[in-house]
Amino acid sequence: MVIAKLFRHVILAFFALLLCFSAGNAFNKATVIKVVDGDTLKIEMNGQEEAVRLIGIDTPESRINKKAKKDSLRSNQDIDTITAMGKEAARYVRTLVRKGDMVGIEFDVQKRDKYNRLLVYAYLSDGKMLNEEIVKAGYANIMTYPPNVRYQDRFVRAYREARDSRRGLYRDL
Repeated sequence: MVIAKLFRHVILAFFALLLCFSAGNAFNKATVIKVVDGDTLKIEMNGQEEAVRLIGIDTPESRINKKAKKDSLRSNQDIDTITAMGKEAARYVRTLVRKGDMVGIEFDVQKRDKYNRLLVYAYLSDGKMLNEEIVKAGYANIMTYPPNVRYQDRFVRAYREARDSRRGLYRDL
């Protein structure tokens, strides 16, 4: 009798822990409305349209703006080259996700940026992380802003692999 009670308590504790851990890793589901550029999407989630910024990565700008001009000065490349690379990165992302695709959304510590975009790790239907796949293919640099650093090590490995293999935007290095 005592053993049966103990066993029942152990089983209940096990399932309670399992529920706690699995709830923290649950993804929100969203529908892709549009690929804005290489690191920004428009999605619909819970009936709301949201702009999302992919955490931990940075692709070149696809339009001439302040950041494109700053990147041009920093990299010693003309602005047309910067925006051409940005358009190439966005084209690559559109091969991975299209309008109507379902993606999993995972948040880190900080949920929104100063532009009120959701900060997310997005997951494709095959379970691969979109952010990481863009870096791995050579279309994004790493951009880490604490406190959102959960997958920083994965991004560093993917970046090194892309540069060493001369993939994507690194093919002419």
